[in-house]
Amino acid sequence: MLVAGASIAGPALAHWLRRRGAEVTVVERAPELRPGGQAVDARGVAKEVIGRMGLDAAVRAACTDTAGAHTVDADGRVLETFSVDDYGGDGFIADIEILRGDLSRVLYDDTRDGVEYVFGDRIAGLTQDADGVDVVFASGDRRRFDLAVGADGLHSSLRALVFGPHERFLRHLGHVLAFYSVPNEFGLDRWLLEHQDQASGRSALLRPIQDATRAMAMFYFASADFDVDHRDVEAQKALLRERMTGLGWLTEDILAHLDDTPDFYLDQVAQVVMDRWSSGRVGLLGDSAFSSSPMSGQGTGLALVGAYLLAGELAAAGWDPAVGFARYEARMRSFVEANQEIGRLNARSRDVPGPDAGPGPDFTGEWFAELVGRAIDGVELPDYAGVPDSGVPAKP
Repeated sequence: MLVAGASIAGPALAHWLRRRGAEVTVVERAPELRPGGQAVDARGVAKEVIGRMGLDAAVRAACTDTAGAHTVDADGRVLETFSVDDYGGDGFIADIEILRGDLSRVLYDDTRDGVEYVFGDRIAGLTQDADGVDVVFASGDRRRFDLAVGADGLHSSLRALVFGPHERFLRHLGHVLAFYSVPNEFGLDRWLLEHQDQASGRSALLRPIQDATRAMAMFYFASADFDVDHRDVEAQKALLRERMTGLGWLTEDILAHLDDTPDFYLDQVAQVVMDRWSSGRVGLLGDSAFSSSPMSGQGTGLALVGAYLLAGELAAAGWDPAVGFARYEARMRSFVEANQEIGRLNARSRDVPGPDAGPGPDFTGEWFAELVGRAIDGVELPDYAGVPDSGVPAKP
């Protein structure tokens, strides 16, 4: 089987496919694993998946060890505090919180001996018939696979090839997110700091990472549309400087490191909404299929749970794609929709107030607690009794 993307969803799927007896190739357009990235979380049922993978200890050893978060005013005075212990470790700051690149490394190290990884290449063309998928790679290599899965993110190339252009599926939520690592010259010690300016819809954030000499900076700003190429880094940096001017707090000091950071990222806050996540022998997983946006805090959880269910349902169906993909989607759809709704609500709560703006979401009602419960634990994880499981142990 071919999997496109070696961030989180792809290697997680490779783990479970290998466990179910499949031969797996993962292709990644980057020349190597991408380090750093934003902090991602695992809550509820996603923690159970990590445990079933045998990777709980390895993941926790790579976590950021964040104690909690403070929201602060422009002078740095604390306005509100959130602890990692809130809601049993499933709150705003989760007890499993890890940089995207560090989780990717854990998953890659777990699978690299039993999975073929091809870096610096991508799928350039694809045709399928009743028995398989013929793939042409950008390198010129041509190969045939039984199935192919796109786990290559918000701007999935495989999705565009098989399902249609990005604009058909991307839903911009009115905000832009940027993050990059900076020297920890701010005295950050296990506590995340965030300054929000609700009048302008902007916020700046600093969070600790494992390397205490560094910190991760993040910025949000409101933007009704987004037309910057997601690969034009210089244009993105210029946009960030323009939009964050005058925010105050530590913003200028953080922006001073913009040109020398090794891991800058900026993109729209968006969701992927699709009627179906498969076509014939090609399926989608993670942000490629159902991005819930960083506003949900659950993108990694969806990727991990989806990988477990997709591999399990395909194997349980005897690798029949029509049956396996359909059962995977049936199990995941409600879980995805709950998380996407949280993402939309959180985005609305950051909208710039105006004379025509309606009231923001009320997060105090029982309905929201019920929604959060469905978003964290609202999916069944079958044990797939009778489905082949090689029991390949995780690497220490």
